[in-house]
Amino acid sequence: MVGDLNRPDTLQAAVAGIDAVIFTHGASGDGDPETVDYAGVRNILAVLGPHQARIALMTAIGVTDRLGAYNRATRAHDWKRRSERLVRASGLPYTIVRPGWFDYNSAGQHRLVLLQGDTRHEGTPADGVVARQQIAEALVRSLSSPAALRKTFELVAEAGAAPDTLAPLFAALDADPVDTLDGVRDQSNMPLAAEPQHVRDDLEAVRSRVGAA
Repeated sequence: MVGDLNRPDTLQAAVAGIDAVIFTHGASGDGDPETVDYAGVRNILAVLGPHQARIALMTAIGVTDRLGAYNRATRAHDWKRRSERLVRASGLPYTIVRPGWFDYNSAGQHRLVLLQGDTRHEGTPADGVVARQQIAEALVRSLSSPAALRKTFELVAEAGAAPDTLAPLFAALDADPVDTLDGVRDQSNMPLAAEPQHVRDDLEAVRSRVGAA
């Protein structure tokens, strides 16, 4: 199916009868993260309505870093983080994966490490690296893993062999608290009261689907 994330009228057929959604979209370097990273998630959740589907959302390591040069220039982290909040507020079963730098891993660097709290804010591959294939594997496997439910984590690779299964890694993580907007152990630096009014309105709209479901 082909649809445009910024045109909800093109998305109805794409989500009809689905069991899960994997979000890997993202604005280009000179793109608009609000209309892509954020609105894409908002629009899919809107067309899903009360339909239940498992969500796997990819954002980025460092997504809670609001003061770094990259976020100050683009606000991309802020909009990715707001997309995470929409997913958590939706009441849908979810996993949120924040990968390190794509394909910067060296040969033999495939031992996956799952972190929480988003504490690496160098804005360089020093924050962590991981292969695209392993990002895809984590996203897909999360959909059928009870241990990955309501988990938010940073995904990086260290020296060593790739794991045979991800279930023990998922199980070792703490789940996000129920009715929270942010990931477990994330720093509290995006107060809801200071958010744009349309963002707060979107959160209320997506919360309303819980009652409808």
